[in-house]
Amino acid sequence: MIHLSQAAASEIGRIKSKQQQNVLFRLAVKPGGCSGFFYDMSFDKAIKVGDQVFDLDEIQVVIDAASLNYLNGLRVDYSEDLMGGGFRFQNPQAIATCGCGNSFWTTNQ
Repeated sequence: MIHLSQAAASEIGRIKSKQQQNVLFRLAVKPGGCSGFFYDMSFDKAIKVGDQVFDLDEIQVVIDAASLNYLNGLRVDYSEDLMGGGFRFQNPQAIATCGCGNSFWTTNQ
C-alpha cells in the first residue's frame, strides 16, 4: 500500500489541474541515482498492462508491476522550506538513501 500525505495529494492535484487533459499520476522506480534506484513521478494518459491503480485522497496513483515491489509501504509527503518545495519519500524497504532523499537502495535489488 502507498500512502500520500494531505500535502502531497494537494500538490499532485494542483499540478494535475494544470495539465491540458485528464491524466493519471504515475509513480515508478527507475535504475539510477546515487544509491541505485530513484523515484520517478509523471502523468500518463493510459493505464498499461500490468499496472496497478490505487485511489488515494482523490488521486489515482498508477504503479507498474516492476516498481510495485519497491514501493510497498512508501509514504510520500510534500513540504516547502527556504530552498523551495519538494516531495519527500519515506520507504520502509530502503536500507540506504542518498543525501537528496530521491535515490535509495533496498535488499530487493
